[in-house]
Amino acid sequence: MKKQKHITFEEFEKELLKDPEFKKEYDLLEPEFAIIEAILKKRIESGLSQKQLAEKIGTKQSAISRIENGNANPSLKFLQKIAKGLDTKLKISFV
Repeated sequence: MKKQKHITFEEFEKELLKDPEFKKEYDLLEPEFAIIEAILKKRIESGLSQKQLAEKIGTKQSAISRIENGNANPSLKFLQKIAKGLDTKLKISFV
């Protein structure tokens, strides 16, 4: 039996990004991933569970989970509620 070489996610990602079509789609999703990463990071830094954050902003834990898993497209108003619940400000910029 042949041994398979295991690679890290970073190596796998780097290889995939060599494909121009994949890179184009990947880049289109970057803003969505940046929002998810920012929410997760701030929630964890704040020591809040999804349920605790949800209770602070008057929603259900499942709504926070869907956002963090990339299965929801939150409105600007909802992102503002999340920012307030995380005791931070929402900042949007075009670069």
